[in-house]
Amino acid sequence: MFKLNLKIALRNLWKNKGITAINIGGLAIALAAFVLVMLYFTYETSFDKENPNYDHVYIVGINYPEFKTDYAPAPFAVAIKQNFPEVDRVGLVKGSSFELTIKNGGNTLFTSKILTVDCNAAKILNINPSGGLVKPSGDAERLNYLSNESMKILFPDKKDNKPEIVGFGASNLGITGIIAGSIKNDPHSNFNFDGVSISNKLGNRDNYDMNDYTIYLQLKPGVNVLSLERKITDLYRAELLKNKVGGSKDELKGISTFLDPLSSLHLKPKAGNNTPYKILIAISVLGLLILLIACINFTNLSIAQATKRAKEVGVKKVMGAFRFQLITQFLIEIFMQCFAAIILALILAELVLPSFNTLFQVQLSIWHLGNDLFWQLPLILSVITLIAGIYPAIILSGFKPILVLKGNFSTSKQSYVLRNSLIVFQFSIAVVFMISLLIINSQLKYMRSQDLGFTADEVVYIKNISIFNDPLKFEPVREKILKIPGIKSATVATFVPSGQNGVNSYVANGIKANIDFVGVDFDYFETLDIKLKKGRFFSREFKTDTANSAVINESAMVKYGIKNPIGQTIRGCNIDYKIVGVVKDFKTQGFENIVQPTIYTIKEPCGGNKMQIMLKIEQKMMAGALATLKAQWSDINKQDGEDFRYLFLDEMYGKLFKKQEQLQTVFFAAALLTIFIAILGLFAFVKYITNVRIKEIALRKILGASNFQIMKLINSSFFVMVLIANLISWPLAYVLTKKWLSTFAYRIDMPVLPFMLSAVVTVLLTIITVSIQTNKAVKAKPVDALKYE
Repeated sequence: MFKLNLKIALRNLWKNKGITAINIGGLAIALAAFVLVMLYFTYETSFDKENPNYDHVYIVGINYPEFKTDYAPAPFAVAIKQNFPEVDRVGLVKGSSFELTIKNGGNTLFTSKILTVDCNAAKILNINPSGGLVKPSGDAERLNYLSNESMKILFPDKKDNKPEIVGFGASNLGITGIIAGSIKNDPHSNFNFDGVSISNKLGNRDNYDMNDYTIYLQLKPGVNVLSLERKITDLYRAELLKNKVGGSKDELKGISTFLDPLSSLHLKPKAGNNTPYKILIAISVLGLLILLIACINFTNLSIAQATKRAKEVGVKKVMGAFRFQLITQFLIEIFMQCFAAIILALILAELVLPSFNTLFQVQLSIWHLGNDLFWQLPLILSVITLIAGIYPAIILSGFKPILVLKGNFSTSKQSYVLRNSLIVFQFSIAVVFMISLLIINSQLKYMRSQDLGFTADEVVYIKNISIFNDPLKFEPVREKILKIPGIKSATVATFVPSGQNGVNSYVANGIKANIDFVGVDFDYFETLDIKLKKGRFFSREFKTDTANSAVINESAMVKYGIKNPIGQTIRGCNIDYKIVGVVKDFKTQGFENIVQPTIYTIKEPCGGNKMQIMLKIEQKMMAGALATLKAQWSDINKQDGEDFRYLFLDEMYGKLFKKQEQLQTVFFAAALLTIFIAILGLFAFVKYITNVRIKEIALRKILGASNFQIMKLINSSFFVMVLIANLISWPLAYVLTKKWLSTFAYRIDMPVLPFMLSAVVTVLLTIITVSIQTNKAVKAKPVDALKYE
């Protein structure tokens, strides 16, 4: 019986090979997209899961009234360990603030991610050197390790794990150190690194003024995290009072701590941006919807084919076949199509995977051991077979023998309504994707065309390891740089306008607040073409500018409620700064975050190190100036020596748009796929409709109806369905895109054009698709359709 059913299934599929090809092709395309989404979702949600402490590791963060941060003072780690027995381990981690050059003969390694950790942090984060974790012999000693990839660059022929002597920085400095061994760097971890420096203790254990370390806790099983969080907050406030940091007891009520689990760090950190998480959810929903549309397509076409199978069902029932047997037969047919679609989907996914990896900057692979797809695909095959096939199988097996053998092959009114409803649903989803894509494009176009408040073009950021906190130290470097033709200005700062700044507490006009700070040098504002609102920029003509002068932005002026800021005092880092200028707000942190109140000073004892060199170079002379800089860099900046590296500031700033550009690409692909699948289904469905109504069309032509009237008649029902789909999708698209736009501090107003354009495009595509199919039926001779009547 099974063999007979299989033969019948194959014959039916071959007999209707056009519909079969559309079913398998549409489903394969959707499945390929879904496979890629599943791979990406699995990858993004499994960071650090190889860490045996995964479920018990937390970061200690601090809530301030204005912001949240993952950085905390080093001595607080000791206080936590001493006061809370439910904490198993406490570790400290500090990242690198500059790119360090490491050399071995002619091999050079530029490291930008060097983690400094204590032994406890290494255990918590599962950082294990190849020879095992060794505790340094004294508090001053550090054991330096490089990742396996870094070791291969420096020692390509090394086969043992013995320590090696390397050079740090420029060759002329003569600084050497020992690399104790290698560590496997897991790219699938939040703790990605070029190298790790392990010590017994980290940080000044008495300094609560600087929040420059990350504290990691490994909790014992069964700990109440919320309760511990409250106790750590109380301890932190007490420690600040004891060390006379942070203000009075009442002022400290606005400060609290939080515990952020390791599982949240990659996608939705409490003290960070959760845009990656939102984009992952959006992509996952898109993948599910595309697959659902393909299944709907499958279901719709299977129901449309029902009349062709009516006699077969009637004869089989007369011969004694049970309904269950008929359902099984039809499900086998559908299973065969789904199985073929999965094979084709894997081929398509493999072809698209390199482009997908490039877009999301990942290294995903379908064919590797341990891939979840090996158990997920059979499950998907079973699910889509049931979703796409169970209703058509019930409809087909439900025909009554007496009626169908008399010639009554029509499906029920419920099937007709369902079929049309599914088409409306398909187009509704396609319209939502289309509107979303157009609005995303508009927002990105707005972001690229808006005035940032500073000019990133023609500005080159020079990577550097020298510290220029003293303007006198940078002055000879600046003079040498400005002698090179094409370079208009040079400056140095603690931060480059392409991300986060430092944060510190300042008091002005009787108001105390945490605001951003940037340590700068002369010509900083001129190099970036930042606009002055009041007062003046820093100038060499005023000697006090290097001691206690400050420039603030408009947001800081509003934050402190200062109407006439020039000459006013703002205090921070134990210095009374005199405000000499106010600059217009400029978007250093992109469009998602509102411009933060910021202070700019030349002297900043509590700030970071001024290492970020920026040069303004004429566009026409850019290549020549950079070549000259490279040739002369060892003379200009001896500490960097021959290691001249640079980036263009506009490219660095453009990375802030990376996630949104990924979303744009994904929605573009999703819109194309959903429209293609919907049109594919519509094309096949119209073909079926015209075949069913071929006699009606012939009679209408005999009675005098023109070709245009008949085509208009057939188009009208589909035209109405597409209009209904647009009306349904508009409110949904409005809500979704409005919510997405709300994540931007600076955004476009909701445009009307995408909604109108989506309606025009879908209606035109429907009319073209239907007209192409109906044209053949309309031009056929009526006698050919009626000669047997």
